[in-house]
Amino acid sequence: MVTTPWLRRPWLALLGSVAVVFVAFSLLPYLSLDPARSRVPVPAGLRWYYPLLVAHIVCGAIAMFSGCVQVWPWFRRCYPRAHRRLGRLYVFGGVLPAGLSGLVIGALSPFGPVIRVSNVLLALLWLTFTVTGYRRARQQQMAEHHKWILRSFVLTMSVITNRIWGVIAAIALMPHQHTMFAGNEEWLRQAIAGIAGWLGWTLPLLLSQWWLERRAPTETTRASAAMPVPG
Repeated sequence: MVTTPWLRRPWLALLGSVAVVFVAFSLLPYLSLDPARSRVPVPAGLRWYYPLLVAHIVCGAIAMFSGCVQVWPWFRRCYPRAHRRLGRLYVFGGVLPAGLSGLVIGALSPFGPVIRVSNVLLALLWLTFTVTGYRRARQQQMAEHHKWILRSFVLTMSVITNRIWGVIAAIALMPHQHTMFAGNEEWLRQAIAGIAGWLGWTLPLLLSQWWLERRAPTETTRASAAMPVPG
Protein backbone atom coordinates (compact mmCIF):
# COMPACT_ATOMS: atom_id res chain seq x y z
CA MET A 1 0.00 0.00 0.00
CA VAL A 2 1.30 3.46 -0.93
CA THR A 3 1.05 5.93 1.94
CA THR A 4 0.74 9.66 1.55
CA PRO A 5 3.56 11.97 2.74
CA TRP A 6 1.40 13.11 5.66
CA LEU A 7 0.76 9.56 6.86
CA ARG A 8 4.47 8.75 6.85
CA ARG A 9 5.00 11.68 9.23
CA PRO A 10 1.88 12.01 11.40
CA TRP A 11 3.57 14.63 13.59
CA LEU A 12 3.24 17.09 10.68
CA ALA A 13 -0.55 16.80 10.70
CA LEU A 14 -0.58 17.22 14.47
CA LEU A 15 1.74 20.23 14.28
CA GLY A 16 -0.39 21.89 11.61
CA SER A 17 -3.61 21.22 13.51
CA VAL A 18 -2.21 22.69 16.72
CA ALA A 19 -1.00 25.77 14.83
CA VAL A 20 -4.43 26.32 13.22
CA VAL A 21 -6.29 25.99 16.53
CA PHE A 22 -3.84 28.22 18.37
CA VAL A 23 -3.84 30.97 15.74
CA ALA A 24 -7.64 30.90 15.47
CA PHE A 25 -7.94 31.32 19.24
CA SER A 26 -5.22 33.98 19.50
CA LEU A 27 -5.82 36.01 16.35
CA LEU A 28 -9.60 36.40 16.12
CA PRO A 29 -10.01 38.96 18.95
CA TYR A 30 -7.46 41.24 17.26
CA LEU A 31 -9.06 41.19 13.81
CA SER A 32 -11.71 43.58 15.09
CA LEU A 33 -8.94 46.13 15.81
CA ASP A 34 -10.70 46.92 19.09
CA PRO A 35 -8.21 47.53 21.94
CA ALA A 36 -10.92 46.61 24.44
CA ARG A 37 -10.76 42.99 23.20
CA SER A 38 -7.00 42.73 23.64
CA ARG A 39 -5.88 39.84 25.84
CA VAL A 40 -2.76 41.83 26.74
CA PRO A 41 -3.37 45.01 28.80
CA VAL A 42 -2.51 48.07 26.74
CA PRO A 43 -0.27 50.52 28.64
CA ALA A 44 -1.96 53.85 29.25
CA GLY A 45 -0.79 56.70 27.04
CA LEU A 46 0.83 54.48 24.39
CA ARG A 47 -1.55 54.63 21.43
CA TRP A 48 0.93 52.91 19.14
CA TYR A 49 1.23 49.87 21.42
CA TYR A 50 -1.98 48.15 20.29
CA PRO A 51 -1.36 48.48 16.49
CA LEU A 52 2.16 47.15 17.05
CA LEU A 53 0.75 44.26 19.08
CA VAL A 54 -1.69 43.41 16.28
CA ALA A 55 1.12 43.52 13.70
CA HIS A 56 3.21 41.24 15.92
CA ILE A 57 0.40 38.69 16.23
CA VAL A 58 -0.50 38.72 12.51
CA CYS A 59 3.12 38.38 11.37
CA GLY A 60 3.70 35.70 13.99
CA ALA A 61 0.78 33.74 12.53
CA ILE A 62 2.33 34.08 9.05
CA ALA A 63 5.63 32.75 10.40
CA MET A 64 3.89 29.87 12.14
CA PHE A 65 1.89 28.68 9.11
CA SER A 66 4.67 29.12 6.56
CA GLY A 67 7.14 27.48 8.93
CA CYS A 68 4.93 24.42 9.36
CA VAL A 69 5.05 23.86 5.60
CA GLN A 70 8.77 24.60 5.40
CA VAL A 71 9.73 21.81 7.82
CA TRP A 72 7.85 19.24 5.71
CA PRO A 73 10.64 17.23 3.98
CA TRP A 74 8.38 16.01 1.16
CA PHE A 75 7.37 19.59 0.28
CA ARG A 76 10.99 20.77 0.28
CA ARG A 77 12.02 17.91 -1.99
CA CYS A 78 9.14 18.04 -4.47
CA TYR A 79 8.53 21.79 -4.64
CA PRO A 80 11.89 23.53 -4.19
CA ARG A 81 10.76 26.76 -5.87
CA ALA A 82 7.68 27.05 -3.67
CA HIS A 83 9.87 26.21 -0.68
CA ARG A 84 12.16 29.14 -1.48
CA ARG A 85 9.22 31.51 -1.91
CA LEU A 86 7.62 30.41 1.32
CA GLY A 87 11.01 30.76 2.97
CA ARG A 88 11.15 34.41 1.96
CA LEU A 89 7.61 34.87 3.30
CA TYR A 90 8.65 33.22 6.56
CA VAL A 91 11.64 35.55 6.92
CA PHE A 92 10.41 38.89 5.55
CA GLY A 93 6.67 38.63 6.11
CA GLY A 94 6.77 36.68 9.34
CA VAL A 95 9.79 36.58 11.60
CA LEU A 96 11.45 39.93 10.86
CA PRO A 97 8.40 42.15 11.46
CA ALA A 98 7.14 39.94 14.29
CA GLY A 99 10.56 39.83 15.94
CA LEU A 100 11.22 43.56 15.66
CA SER A 101 7.79 44.45 17.01
CA GLY A 102 8.25 41.79 19.69
CA LEU A 103 11.37 43.56 20.90
CA VAL A 104 9.32 46.67 21.66
CA ILE A 105 6.14 45.19 23.08
CA GLY A 106 8.15 42.53 24.95
CA ALA A 107 10.23 45.19 26.69
CA LEU A 108 6.99 46.92 27.77
CA SER A 109 5.16 43.79 28.92
CA PRO A 110 2.68 44.54 31.72
CA PHE A 111 3.51 41.19 33.35
CA GLY A 112 6.68 42.24 35.12
CA PRO A 113 10.46 42.51 34.63
CA VAL A 114 11.18 38.76 34.53
CA ILE A 115 9.01 38.17 31.48
CA ARG A 116 10.33 41.37 29.88
CA VAL A 117 13.89 40.05 29.94
CA SER A 118 12.69 36.73 28.53
CA ASN A 119 10.73 38.44 25.74
CA VAL A 120 13.62 40.64 24.65
CA LEU A 121 16.14 37.77 24.67
CA LEU A 122 13.70 35.54 22.79
CA ALA A 123 13.12 38.19 20.12
CA LEU A 124 16.86 38.79 19.68
CA LEU A 125 17.60 35.06 19.31
CA TRP A 126 14.62 34.58 16.99
CA LEU A 127 15.87 37.32 14.68
CA THR A 128 19.49 36.11 14.87
CA PHE A 129 18.66 32.49 14.08
CA THR A 130 16.40 33.47 11.19
CA VAL A 131 18.82 35.91 9.57
CA THR A 132 21.68 33.42 9.98
CA GLY A 133 19.61 30.66 8.40
CA TYR A 134 18.64 32.90 5.50
CA ARG A 135 22.25 33.92 4.90
CA ARG A 136 23.38 30.27 4.94
CA ALA A 137 20.79 29.50 2.26
CA ARG A 138 22.07 32.39 0.14
CA GLN A 139 25.58 30.98 0.55
CA GLN A 140 24.36 27.51 -0.51
CA GLN A 141 25.35 26.04 2.88
CA MET A 142 22.16 24.03 3.06
CA ALA A 143 23.06 21.79 6.00
CA GLU A 144 23.77 24.84 8.16
CA HIS A 145 20.69 26.56 6.74
CA HIS A 146 18.48 23.71 7.91
CA LYS A 147 19.96 23.79 11.41
CA TRP A 148 19.53 27.52 11.92
CA ILE A 149 16.03 27.62 10.46
CA LEU A 150 15.04 24.70 12.68
CA ARG A 151 16.18 26.71 15.70
CA SER A 152 14.22 29.68 14.39
CA PHE A 153 11.10 27.57 13.88
CA VAL A 154 11.37 26.16 17.39
CA LEU A 155 11.24 29.72 18.74
CA THR A 156 8.35 30.50 16.39
CA MET A 157 6.31 27.68 17.90
CA SER A 158 7.44 28.36 21.48
CA VAL A 159 4.47 30.67 21.96
CA ILE A 160 2.36 27.49 22.17
CA THR A 161 4.53 25.79 24.78
CA ASN A 162 4.53 29.09 26.65
CA ARG A 163 0.77 28.75 27.15
CA ILE A 164 1.12 25.15 28.31
CA TRP A 165 3.67 26.11 30.96
CA GLY A 166 1.41 28.99 31.97
CA VAL A 167 -1.39 26.56 32.82
CA ILE A 168 1.01 24.29 34.73
CA ALA A 169 2.50 27.21 36.66
CA ALA A 170 -0.95 28.55 37.51
CA ILE A 171 -2.10 25.18 38.85
CA ALA A 172 1.08 24.86 40.94
CA LEU A 173 1.20 28.42 42.32
CA MET A 174 -2.41 29.51 42.81
CA PRO A 175 -2.88 27.46 46.02
CA HIS A 176 0.04 29.45 47.50
CA GLN A 177 -1.32 32.90 46.70
CA HIS A 178 -2.00 33.78 50.35
CA THR A 179 1.27 32.35 51.66
CA MET A 180 4.06 32.66 49.12
CA PHE A 181 2.63 35.83 47.54
CA ALA A 182 0.95 37.37 50.62
CA GLY A 183 -2.38 37.45 48.78
CA ASN A 184 -1.02 39.77 46.07
CA GLU A 185 -2.59 38.79 42.72
CA GLU A 186 -0.14 40.93 40.76
CA TRP A 187 2.86 39.11 42.20
CA LEU A 188 1.22 35.78 41.44
CA ARG A 189 0.48 36.83 37.86
CA GLN A 190 4.04 38.01 37.30
CA ALA A 191 5.45 34.77 38.70
CA ILE A 192 3.26 32.67 36.40
CA ALA A 193 4.16 34.80 33.40
CA GLY A 194 7.88 34.66 34.20
CA ILE A 195 7.97 30.88 34.59
CA ALA A 196 5.91 30.29 31.45
CA GLY A 197 7.89 32.82 29.45
CA TRP A 198 11.31 31.35 30.20
CA LEU A 199 10.41 27.65 30.09
CA GLY A 200 8.28 28.16 26.98
CA TRP A 201 11.29 28.76 24.72
CA THR A 202 14.41 27.60 26.59
CA LEU A 203 13.36 23.97 26.97
CA PRO A 204 12.28 23.46 23.32
CA LEU A 205 15.46 25.18 22.14
CA LEU A 206 17.66 22.95 24.31
CA LEU A 207 15.75 19.88 23.11
CA SER A 208 16.18 20.86 19.47
CA GLN A 209 19.90 21.43 19.99
CA TRP A 210 20.22 18.01 21.61
CA TRP A 211 18.41 16.48 18.63
CA LEU A 212 20.71 18.25 16.16
CA GLU A 213 23.83 17.08 17.98
CA ARG A 214 22.48 13.53 18.27
CA ARG A 215 21.68 13.50 14.57
CA ALA A 216 25.05 14.89 13.44
CA PRO A 217 27.13 11.67 13.89
CA THR A 218 24.54 9.71 11.88
CA GLU A 219 24.70 12.19 9.01
CA THR A 220 28.51 12.10 9.08
CA THR A 221 28.47 8.30 8.95
CA ARG A 222 26.10 8.29 6.00
CA ALA A 223 28.19 10.84 4.15
CA SER A 224 31.34 8.79 4.72
CA ALA A 225 29.64 5.62 3.54
CA ALA A 226 28.49 7.38 0.37
CA MET A 227 32.02 8.54 -0.56
CA PRO A 228 33.65 6.51 -3.34
CA VAL A 229 36.51 4.31 -2.25
CA PRO A 230 39.77 5.26 -4.03
CA GLY A 231 40.65 2.64 -6.64
